[in-house]
Amino acid sequence: MSKAEKGMTLGALVMMIFTSVFGFANGPVAFYLMGYGSIVFYVVAAILFFIPFALMMAEFGSTIKGENSGMYKWLEVSVGPRFAFIGTFMWFASYVIWMVSTSSKVWIPFTTAFAGSDQTQKLGLFGLNSTQMVGLLACFWMILVTFVSIKGVKGIVKITSVGGLAVMSLNAVLIVISGIILATNGGHLAQPFNHILHSPNPSYQSPIGLLGFAVFAIFAYGGLEAVGGMVDKTENPEKTFPKGVILSALVIVIGYALGIFLWGVSTNWDAILSGKTTNLGNISYVMMNNLGFEFGKGIGLSQAAAISMGNWFARYTGLGMFLAYSGAFFTLTYSPLKTLIMGTPKKLWPAKFTKLNENGMPSFAMWVQCAIVVAIILIASFATPDPSAFYNILTLMANVSMTLPYLFLIYAFPKFKKKTGLDRPFEVYKSHSMTITISVVVFLLVLAANVFTIIQPIIEGAGMRDTLWMIAGPVGFTIVGLFLYQSYLSRTKN
Repeated sequence: MSKAEKGMTLGALVMMIFTSVFGFANGPVAFYLMGYGSIVFYVVAAILFFIPFALMMAEFGSTIKGENSGMYKWLEVSVGPRFAFIGTFMWFASYVIWMVSTSSKVWIPFTTAFAGSDQTQKLGLFGLNSTQMVGLLACFWMILVTFVSIKGVKGIVKITSVGGLAVMSLNAVLIVISGIILATNGGHLAQPFNHILHSPNPSYQSPIGLLGFAVFAIFAYGGLEAVGGMVDKTENPEKTFPKGVILSALVIVIGYALGIFLWGVSTNWDAILSGKTTNLGNISYVMMNNLGFEFGKGIGLSQAAAISMGNWFARYTGLGMFLAYSGAFFTLTYSPLKTLIMGTPKKLWPAKFTKLNENGMPSFAMWVQCAIVVAIILIASFATPDPSAFYNILTLMANVSMTLPYLFLIYAFPKFKKKTGLDRPFEVYKSHSMTITISVVVFLLVLAANVFTIIQPIIEGAGMRDTLWMIAGPVGFTIVGLFLYQSYLSRTKN
């Protein structure tokens, strides 16, 4: 038997899950919001969410296979077609919100790659403020990527995969440079190691703030629904897959914990991160710039040379992140939309939506998607004058919308387990009581994290604006999904 026929080994499986899930930018975001305390949340999220949810997806993927297998088919078999369509539509909607968020954020690494620091807050033209200018640039980016993607994007994605390698290399840069800084500082940390659950960020010091951070911890393990398709590609899956999930969770947690701790070697929160220009959009570049600056100081460079060193660190990060964002963007402009249209009943959609062009792309549907994203960007950017508030809202919107579809899958899992007549080559949850207990715990964790994130601005006196933005996407897309499905039912009855 060939190596390919045997399937993935334990090591290959762990590496594949690690590269699918681990995100370099999650470390700086965690340190900015919660300091060292974020380590505790990432560990708890791995135990209560990552491991049980990944094994649920593995059971779905190994049992319901085939060309059109995926979220819609899993939910349809488990619960029913209406529930499946709404759940899959919400999953697609999460990528629409991701595009809204990322098309605005992509200009931060772009300007950083040239200038060594975020220049988006200095933009202004024709009486427009920086947030409005970024909004218009985001619309331009979305239109450009849609136009190019419709023509076929294989070459571009290959080029931008270099960005993914550059971003992965940032982890090695962080470890090596932080080690040198720690040695030159005589073992002293820039950020004192105080009470573990005390956040240096004023917005995350209350109990509600702490619980609201949980959605960031869950979001850090995003992409787990893709793990379900790896089961039948694994050697001896009954034993190898659970081991691979647990080992990869351990590796990812250690990676996040080490990264968050090392940011404290070079970054003092009050001195570096408390400024008004620092936000969830540019935090990675601010901290990488500071890492380079502290490294320059540590090896004896002059103040000017250390500042220049910091700017080059930020430029490298900006270039890598811009290329990585671009690669992801070109793929996600068509992939979730195509999966939604091709993976659901064809009669659900107007004929123009299901028609593919010569490059195999649903071009009409992609332009409709582009128009929706552009409309949301314009409303968000012109309704939010403060740049920090704008990027914070975009990040929270993306986090909430990306984690809500998990609730559909978790809810469906016990129903899927009760279905008879299914061939189940891979099973971890063998008793009904175990299935129910774990499903309830994971469901409540994801639900509570989202609820506390949504209500945090109201409780802390920031007003309704942020809360309305976070719920507008899910509620709006749910209504659209219900309308589409009801229209489909009416047409098929007639």
